[in-house]
Amino acid sequence: MIENITAWGYFAAWRLLRWLPEDFVYGSANKVADYLVRKDGSSVKRLRSNLARTQPGITSLDLDLLIYRAMRSALRYWCDTFRLPDWSQERILSTVTFNDESLLINAIAAGNGVIVTLPHCGNYDHAAAYFCAKGAKLVTVAEHLKPEKLFKKFMQYRADFGMEALPLDGRVIPTLMQRVRSGCVIALAADRDLSRSGIDVTFFGGPARMPAGPALLALRTGAPFLSAYISYTDSGIHIDLTQIEIPTTGSESEKVELLVQQSADHFARGISQYPADWHMMQRIWIDGDFKERE
Repeated sequence: MIENITAWGYFAAWRLLRWLPEDFVYGSANKVADYLVRKDGSSVKRLRSNLARTQPGITSLDLDLLIYRAMRSALRYWCDTFRLPDWSQERILSTVTFNDESLLINAIAAGNGVIVTLPHCGNYDHAAAYFCAKGAKLVTVAEHLKPEKLFKKFMQYRADFGMEALPLDGRVIPTLMQRVRSGCVIALAADRDLSRSGIDVTFFGGPARMPAGPALLALRTGAPFLSAYISYTDSGIHIDLTQIEIPTTGSESEKVELLVQQSADHFARGISQYPADWHMMQRIWIDGDFKERE
């Protein structure tokens, strides 16, 4: 019952927030974000804890201000999500800036597969819509949501702007390898995997785990391996791209560990520079009271 209510809430937002004036929607979202910070629920507490570890030496007042900005950024993402189906291609294309777009555009133009790994930051759907409009065959992986109708809605939402979203299951790595070899761009959020299959990394000086999948794909296909960080600008998003060199020595497991650690280091640089746009409201670090999943 609760799952159905949640789903209908999302469906209503997809309709209502596309109909209301844009300034009103985003202004109201900021007010809701501020209210959630004052309420200080479990998600806000986790966001505060996560961001505090990324900003060593931050004062209590500055951390409070950062949390307000971070919650506004998170709700901006959801407003964008609900309104993006009505954005023109010109708006999608004109509101994205880069440090070096050629790292990805050249590979797309050559028809080569690419793996892009990134944390949960900024608006990755806006970035995906941009590259789809540029001719990329973009593929990602989506964790299965309940109820099923909500999961299908998100899958269709991404398909509508040209992105293929594969369900996360035991067959996904072989399927992604096929997509890479056919020239697709594989974009994977990869800043959290607390399962036993996660790769141990040092992240902001503490122990964390991140998924092996992107590194395995790069090693087994030979495709270029990029790290991305997406931050918000006044009018849209900025994407920082960095190429990660594939190691040539060591076993596959050693190479995976090195690549995942390098990805974590790139994530940390982006988060340090744009902490408010890292929308991580779940546990990341595995020290303290962390308990291993069964």
